[in-house]
Amino acid sequence: MVQFTLNGAAVTLDIPPDTSLLHALRGPAGLSGPRFGCGTEGCGACMVLVEGVPAYACTLAASACAGKSVTTVEGLGTPDAPHPLQAAVLAEQAGQCGYCLSGILVSAAALLAKTPDPDEVAIRAALDPHLCRCGSHNRIVRAVRRAAREMAA
Repeated sequence: MVQFTLNGAAVTLDIPPDTSLLHALRGPAGLSGPRFGCGTEGCGACMVLVEGVPAYACTLAASACAGKSVTTVEGLGTPDAPHPLQAAVLAEQAGQCGYCLSGILVSAAALLAKTPDPDEVAIRAALDPHLCRCGSHNRIVRAVRRAAREMAA
């Protein structure tokens, strides 16, 4: 049994202790936002926030999150009240296939929580661990800058 807070709600998952957080989230927790890309911390598709810090869910044991707070893209906002980053990605048409976006969004949310007005260099550095094969990088950076402006207003 592993207990932690997931997107603001307490959860208890009956899983083996060596289960990766990604498999726990996509399996027993029933989420689809964090994705399996490479399984080696090379693409960022699985990125989630653990205690507000970006973490690779593909290699992190779920048991390491016991008693901690985990946030996935589903915990950032809702369809009725999207996080400013989610709204900005839509407004900037920053998503192409969308496979990488859940990980990018949680990393960008961590950046904006720490640095409310990041410059382009800081945004690119924060998103460097993420692989987007569609080449949407410039639109994604514009979306993060737009969200930062909207969050400051």
